[in-house]
Amino acid sequence: MQNESLRNIAIIAHVDHGKTTLVDEMLKQGGAFRENQEVKDRVMDSGDLERERGITILAKNTAIQYGDVKINIVDTPGHADFGGEVERILKMVNGVILLVDAAEGPMPQTRFVLSRALDLGHRVIVVINKIDRPDQRIHEVMDEVLELLLDLDATEEQLDSPMLFCSARQGICSRDPDVLGTDLQPLFETILSYIPAPEAEADKPFQMLVSSIDYNEFVGRIAIGRIEQGTIKQNQEITVCNYHDPGQSRKAKAVSLYQFEGLARAPVTEAAAGNIIAMSGIGDITIGDTICAAGLAEPLPFVKISAPTMEMTFSVNDSPFAGKEGKYVTSRNLRDRLMRETLKDVSLRVSDTDSTEAFNVAGRGEMHLSILIETMRREGYEFQVSPPRVLYQEIDGVKCEPMERLVVDVPADAVGAVIEKMGSRKGDLLEMTPVGTRMKIEFLVPARGLFGYRNEFLTDTRGEGIMASVFDSYAPYKGDLSRRSSGSLIAFETGESVTYGLWAAQERGALFIGPGVPVYGGMVVGETPKSEDITVNVCRKKQLTNMRASGSDEALRLVPPRNLSLEQCLEFLADDELLEVTPENLRLRKRILNHEIRMKALKGNKKYQNL
Repeated sequence: MQNESLRNIAIIAHVDHGKTTLVDEMLKQGGAFRENQEVKDRVMDSGDLERERGITILAKNTAIQYGDVKINIVDTPGHADFGGEVERILKMVNGVILLVDAAEGPMPQTRFVLSRALDLGHRVIVVINKIDRPDQRIHEVMDEVLELLLDLDATEEQLDSPMLFCSARQGICSRDPDVLGTDLQPLFETILSYIPAPEAEADKPFQMLVSSIDYNEFVGRIAIGRIEQGTIKQNQEITVCNYHDPGQSRKAKAVSLYQFEGLARAPVTEAAAGNIIAMSGIGDITIGDTICAAGLAEPLPFVKISAPTMEMTFSVNDSPFAGKEGKYVTSRNLRDRLMRETLKDVSLRVSDTDSTEAFNVAGRGEMHLSILIETMRREGYEFQVSPPRVLYQEIDGVKCEPMERLVVDVPADAVGAVIEKMGSRKGDLLEMTPVGTRMKIEFLVPARGLFGYRNEFLTDTRGEGIMASVFDSYAPYKGDLSRRSSGSLIAFETGESVTYGLWAAQERGALFIGPGVPVYGGMVVGETPKSEDITVNVCRKKQLTNMRASGSDEALRLVPPRNLSLEQCLEFLADDELLEVTPENLRLRKRILNHEIRMKALKGNKKYQNL
């Protein structure tokens, strides 16, 4: 039996193809806001980091009422590093809206999320978005989407998916590529007619798979999922079990139940099969658990999340400036915070190291880990991180490494530089497609070959290139790669940087700091084009005597320093360097701060990690 008054859908797409903007308009036209209510753009991106970066990091639930039907909508992240969010969210819904940019066409993450939806047998509504772009190429993109569906072995029904043409920003949609619509009514009607209503076996015992976790300081953890069968009432006794640990089950109580209405959660006393609900009161609930009726432990299978491909070491800050800026600085603080993150992020793995003050944190990519670092930093944590490193696997006795499918969209005159750089990073060219005056090129490249490449790419394409990658597969180890061709400028002593010292140091390379910045011996203060590191004294003052007056020389002119973002710092790190992260500063430093010991280690050719 189906619950015809419900539809559960997810919006999936590549990063920046307009998912969150479309949800905004669906909420507005679905009557979620009052007529006179002021609403921010991208209202679903509630986190500070999401609003600053213009990306969705966490999947979010919302719901609208269209006529007599309630449509539960899940807005998913588009960035490949948050693929773990997308995979589990798809278990909650009965169909998906695939959003494709009318100019860019299908991108790597489009392929990734679509393949996951097709594997689960979901029906797909294809929406070509941004049809108002001056460089749109709607008819070519339609063909590219069909080719992608064929590539991914879609069924005949999935190949017959309805195609709509939309401008999410204007809130219009039509069924004809050459006609602009007036509102989103065609989209709503297609959802009702094409996406199946959820199966609702209300007479069977209650069963719900936890697909997402939220946290609230007042009620603790909140489990979010779709009710597979049965009915749940407030304060009902329940049993919690897990598919991968069938022997373990525990009793609990459904203290509070909530349904999604617009952007709010509305408390309810009862919820029936097919609906997506939130439930509080179960202290140690985690993603993948099944909540059943009391005394009935029948766990539901949980989608296997792709394993992490990259790892970094988070450790207690031991620099001379340690403990001056952070609120949480001990190893216990660090461990508790990382373990708390694993409870809501299924793609993250945290493991202990030989040292009690360091932890290995594995994730899906640089972006995934940098978001965690930035979040912790804003919460007042102080720590240091190692350069990212890929996780190898042994398959049939052969050492294999993760490979990324990289798609770049570049001006025609930058093609040579990009192909040359990819060749030096062990990348294989798969295909080249001209798109107007630009070229779309696809590579298969080792994940470690992309470390530090983004800045070079933007330089080579004069800021006009677009690059996106997604994990493809594991392949035999491709051989050694040089991580960085430039060296570091290293501060010689502890003190405060002064103009005279910086003026002398800037002849050796580009500086990362200006005058009046506290530095310590072993801290990286700049980059030199030479391959070896150079020690500089940025604290050196001009000695004034009766022979050298203060005004006799020309005014010292400093080149403005390069201020590195968190991602740029992580890309810059060499194997013998660390990034010190505090709420107020990001400082690059050598693992071994003492100049003399560092030189001895280099000459003795010892591994830095063992010191």
